[in-house]
Amino acid sequence: MLGLAAWRIYTSPSKADRQGPHGSSNLPETPREHIDFTPVCRIDAAITNDLESKASKSPWSKIEHGLLGTTQKVGPGTHPDNPLGRQRQINEMTSPKSSSTKLPAAVPRTPAKAEFGRRTMLRGLSFLAVIAAADRAFAQASWLPDSFKTGAAQSSTTPRAERKPEALNDLRPNAIPYRSEAMVEALENVIARYEKLVQTGGWPQIPGTRMIRPEDDDERIPTLRRRLEMSGELKKTASQGGWGSSSFGFDDELDKAVRQFQENHGLRVTGRVDKSTLQALNVPPQARLAQLRLNLQRIKDLVALRNDDRYILVNAAAFQLEAVEKGEVQQRHRVIAGKPGRDTPIVRATIKAMNFFPYWRVPDSVATLDLIPKLQKDPEYLQREKIRVLTGNFNGAEVDAANIDWKTASATQLKFRQDPGNQNALGLLRIDMPNSEGVYMHDTPMKPLFQQRSRAFSAGCVRVQDVFKLGEWIARYEQGWDQPGRAEQVVEGGQPLDLNLTRPIPVYFTYITAWAEPGGLVQFRPDVYGRDGHTTLTAGRDRDETEGPAPAQGLAP
Repeated sequence: MLGLAAWRIYTSPSKADRQGPHGSSNLPETPREHIDFTPVCRIDAAITNDLESKASKSPWSKIEHGLLGTTQKVGPGTHPDNPLGRQRQINEMTSPKSSSTKLPAAVPRTPAKAEFGRRTMLRGLSFLAVIAAADRAFAQASWLPDSFKTGAAQSSTTPRAERKPEALNDLRPNAIPYRSEAMVEALENVIARYEKLVQTGGWPQIPGTRMIRPEDDDERIPTLRRRLEMSGELKKTASQGGWGSSSFGFDDELDKAVRQFQENHGLRVTGRVDKSTLQALNVPPQARLAQLRLNLQRIKDLVALRNDDRYILVNAAAFQLEAVEKGEVQQRHRVIAGKPGRDTPIVRATIKAMNFFPYWRVPDSVATLDLIPKLQKDPEYLQREKIRVLTGNFNGAEVDAANIDWKTASATQLKFRQDPGNQNALGLLRIDMPNSEGVYMHDTPMKPLFQQRSRAFSAGCVRVQDVFKLGEWIARYEQGWDQPGRAEQVVEGGQPLDLNLTRPIPVYFTYITAWAEPGGLVQFRPDVYGRDGHTTLTAGRDRDETEGPAPAQGLAP
């Protein structure tokens, strides 16, 4: 479009162009609104076709016939913006005298007119070349805002393939539990390393807030390299001559290091240094050291508890659960934890039963904060979700919801109970673990939420991915539950079942935001509940704008 606009500017004849060799006018004084722009379209098409085909044939003949051959005075009856003139041009080009559509024949030209046409053409082509070079410069300029570079980037003749985010890979990979001496030892080794790092000055801060992408040349890339080398995601090479590299290029090695950093910090793995990644990179090493020490103490406190042969541990900060038997992790599951402000609490309890096809007795807090406000806007929600309104308590008489004014309704007078079924917020299985916080683990109908990197969506309870497998592990030593597939059989039967355990299972809801794997790989997670005491440690907690809108969450405990 820039090139076309430039061509039109240069093809408007100036006063000098209209003067002949002796100062006489060789061209008519044509009003701007009567200039024939048809040649502009033809010359643009000719140049484009020539570039795309890369033919060796000179475009001069196309210019001679497409531009100079149609330079003529345009009157009201032939102007292309006039319906009558446009129809007349069409009729002339599709005359029965010819079997095919032709361009208008060239008219005789004086030398002055031919010279004017050649000068005009050369000016237009030169200006087009300048515009194309400017477009390429804009596309490569890292200092420009993205909004200025979009159009230029799209016009590139060698578009880059879009790299998609990697599949979710956020579960710990080995059989070592959080609650173990091996974890304590690994953390102590990492802490010693970070103490030395802090003593030597730590890593550099990366300036600015602009995203750094793999296709960018950015003056901050040498600093980014040094930052990742110091924390271990990027290896130093002898060719770099010490810390960092002076190259501004974002190569494949750096791309892999950025992805490794994102995975190590519980961030969305894209290879781009987006807002969340930049914030995490700029967390001071002193804050990371304090975070490691705090979590070492949390894990030591867990290890100091009684030695359980079998137990379940939920790490709400990492959105994962591990089922441990005889000191080894036998299952890991992704979980959904409480959203900030409805934190999943620290809990130590015992699993005593499993409820298949459970009722959901909506807690007063959820009824007050979520359900009643929703009913004020959508009274039909109760019927769609099979939720009943009861008086006094959960065993009280049912009330006709149509007679209730939801603007004045109160959870202290009304109770809500959802019928069992696929629509139930607890799904098809509830794991009963009595405790003072009133939280528990359960299934969910909102299973796509497990594919989110950050899963703080609940009102405090814990939703478990593949919960039937966990249920079978819990009931493994119960009579009739020694074979795999027993939970699915119960669900297929479609009948409610309350299984009381003869061997209750201890369960721990914990909050661990930093740990280390054997071999020294350190892992950090955003401090979603702000419990670690440093504001920078919440980096990555909020949803990044590049992830798009937040998924639908529904009403849930």
